[in-house]
Amino acid sequence: MSPFTKALPRITCGFMLLGYICICSAVSQEQQTTSTSESGALQSAVPQIPGSISGQVIDQTGTFVSAAIVKLTHPGQSAPQEDQTNDDGLYSFANVPPGPFEIMFVEDGFAPKTISGILKSGEALSLPQTQLSLATETMEVHVSVSEVEIAETEIKEQEKQRIFGLIPNFYVSYEKDPAPMNTRQKMSLAWKSNTDPLTIAGVAFVSGIEQANNSFSGYGQGAQGYGKRFGSTYADVAISTFLGSAILPAVFKQDPRYLYQGTGSTRSRIVHAIASSVMARGDNKRWEPNYSNIIGSFATGGISNLYYPASDRNGAMLTIETALIRIGESAGANLFQEFVIRKLTPGLSRKSSSNQQQQP
Repeated sequence: MSPFTKALPRITCGFMLLGYICICSAVSQEQQTTSTSESGALQSAVPQIPGSISGQVIDQTGTFVSAAIVKLTHPGQSAPQEDQTNDDGLYSFANVPPGPFEIMFVEDGFAPKTISGILKSGEALSLPQTQLSLATETMEVHVSVSEVEIAETEIKEQEKQRIFGLIPNFYVSYEKDPAPMNTRQKMSLAWKSNTDPLTIAGVAFVSGIEQANNSFSGYGQGAQGYGKRFGSTYADVAISTFLGSAILPAVFKQDPRYLYQGTGSTRSRIVHAIASSVMARGDNKRWEPNYSNIIGSFATGGISNLYYPASDRNGAMLTIETALIRIGESAGANLFQEFVIRKLTPGLSRKSSSNQQQQP
């Protein structure tokens, strides 16, 4: 018997053993796969039970936030569930599908806040307290100054205006676009002008000249005559100022000041100065007939007839002539204001735009 014949039974047994091992391995793998599939199917067949979510909302001080809107959303949900916190800041949601979720908190005065989590099947989830922070608002403050306040500031500057630093020069504005004066400011400026020591000194000086020239002889001489002249002269100044620069401007809503132009051609400045005696800027900033100056000139002349000596009182025609002369005098005074007085008035404010321009 050959060696191969002797080994043949062993080789056959080896092949049979190997085949058996392969068959067993395949059967085991198939059983394992089947078991895994059955386990997954069994797991997926377990019902997912809805749960609930509840919590409480507080602010930074620990105070309960009531009436806050609480919105619950989760994947696959068409519309969020919504609740509102009660007086104790509590909220709750029932029948919430298990899985991931988000909750948003919204309340006036607080910054919105969102939290998220995962709800397990059938779980009654109680969330920790949710703290809301005060909303950070960007406040934009617009500070505006009224025209009355602007006018008040400008008038204070005017009251510092004095020719040669002494003689009052209150009734001229060097502002490019001065704010209109209200009635109180018009009256106040008239009072300030009439009670200024230099105004009173000027009246005293004129009265002395009239006394020396024996003007208005009906007043006589001596201290009594001087007192009458002083009183009538001061009355002229006071009535003219209050009537033409305060009362009538308040009635007609006009600016009693001379509005300095200071720029442009010499011709345009001359026209502006002369026209200002019969034209005035209204409180609406539109130019119109200067009723205040025109009527005031006639009224002042008529009123003066009440206290001047009978021998020196003006008739109606003379009163008209005097009024026209006063209007002409105001035109001359305006020319003097436009071209001369500003240069003789030291310490003018340099804040206005018109003062920053060079004079021609």
